[in-house]
Amino acid sequence: MDLDGEVREPYARVYEEIERMSRDDLRSRAEALASTYLAQGVTFDHAGEERPFPLDIVPRVVGADEWDIISPGVAQRVRTLEAFLADVYGSQRCVTDGVVPRRLIATSQYFYRAVAGVEPANGVRVHVSGIDLVRDQHGIWRVLEDNVRVPSGVSYVLSNRRAMSQMFPELFGAMGIRPVLEYSRRLRSALARSAPEGVHDPTIVVLTPGVYNSAYYEHSLLARTMGVELVEGRDLETVNGHVFMRTTAGRRRVDVIYRRVDDEFLDPVKFRPDSVLGAPGLIHAARLGNVTIANAIGNGVADDKLIYTYMPDLTRYYLGEEPVLPNVDTWRLEEDEAREEVLDRLDELVVKPVDGAGGKGVLIGTRASRDELAAARAQILADPRGWIAQPVVQLSTVPTLTESGLEPRHVDLRPFAINDGEEPWVLPGGLTRVALQRGQLIVNSSQGGGSKDTWVLGGVRQRPHGEPPVESRVELAGLASVPQSAHPEDVVAGQQQQQQQQQQHEVGGTSGGGAPC
Repeated sequence: MDLDGEVREPYARVYEEIERMSRDDLRSRAEALASTYLAQGVTFDHAGEERPFPLDIVPRVVGADEWDIISPGVAQRVRTLEAFLADVYGSQRCVTDGVVPRRLIATSQYFYRAVAGVEPANGVRVHVSGIDLVRDQHGIWRVLEDNVRVPSGVSYVLSNRRAMSQMFPELFGAMGIRPVLEYSRRLRSALARSAPEGVHDPTIVVLTPGVYNSAYYEHSLLARTMGVELVEGRDLETVNGHVFMRTTAGRRRVDVIYRRVDDEFLDPVKFRPDSVLGAPGLIHAARLGNVTIANAIGNGVADDKLIYTYMPDLTRYYLGEEPVLPNVDTWRLEEDEAREEVLDRLDELVVKPVDGAGGKGVLIGTRASRDELAAARAQILADPRGWIAQPVVQLSTVPTLTESGLEPRHVDLRPFAINDGEEPWVLPGGLTRVALQRGQLIVNSSQGGGSKDTWVLGGVRQRPHGEPPVESRVELAGLASVPQSAHPEDVVAGQQQQQQQQQQHEVGGTSGGGAPC
């Protein structure tokens, strides 16, 4: 509803459909969604327990006019991030020209000198990105954070769409909802274009930490829908600077690795020597130009929440353009004046760790106890570089089915973008995450949040009478529950894998090692 109590235009057909349904009918559809997800193994990790990922029955609808702002805004953001990463691992002229302080890059947890000078084949480092957006109390779309390491959650977008198109087939034809199921085709094409020079029919693989990983469903789905092999680190080996995959027919050269393993676990020669999730020599092969690793190693420096505060300036610096999507106002606590102001207003603001993950470590001052505020104050004073502060943003709400019926719940949106080296393509929709608890502002699944299918209007409205929507006919749910023993060695290696995978932490859900946080 708008402020006058009228149904917003994009939601008119959804409102009419739900009004015709009884409470029992609505709940039965919601239960059908949950049982479908449980059967597919669409789960996430919450407090160490695997649960079916909650999909709310009420979609989030985005009008065509709003998407005409979001899509170019996200694409612009990706172009800026690409330029920044190329510069940071190259000449660093942004430092020389005084746009970004040198110390900020040097002290970033995710800046890896080991990959400085590694040039990707087609100039792309951010093959896949997830840009988290919020719509504030004034109706303005703002960027909350950038995810360009290994963004996760797109499997929920695809699965949500398939499930919802079966629950509301009549609405998809009537409303002209833009499809999302071309994502896998777009991703495969972008990965193929990133192959080393001279490779015309590249072998592409998806590198997963293994079946014990909470995002294994996503890794499996993407490999299957792209028609490529799903491999683990033990399936790969490097020989004379080339990467090979072990198969029953012998070794096969690998040209592109879409990795869902965090940087520090990827190559035990350069990073953690105890890692069993990657393969020795991958970075050496990448440096020689014999294999492409997507997303590029070291992208996490752009995920740093302090770098986030410089993104408007970086957009002007690299692109000569004004940002289409503004940031949320942010204080850099390493600056004395900003730190002093934040400490005086700590009970009014949100404080976040710059390398935070899944909503963990976030302090919402308006809801914090005196002891929590005191602890946050001590942490900020001990490590100002490690924190930022922002005002409390009143995220927009969407009706959500609860035990008491339909109630407003806060949401954000993660559009996914694919860069093939020409122009970033933005998936029409993305992952809407919803805080299922009343008044909760943290929407992360690891904090008990769920999701909604995101319907972007503006697609083709007509189809033959009686024909189901194309998205409900595309086979996505063929994955059975994830087996717990895909390799004989899993029994031995499983415990070690689980331990290492738990150490993988996501910045806003960027890791391939977990559900979208």
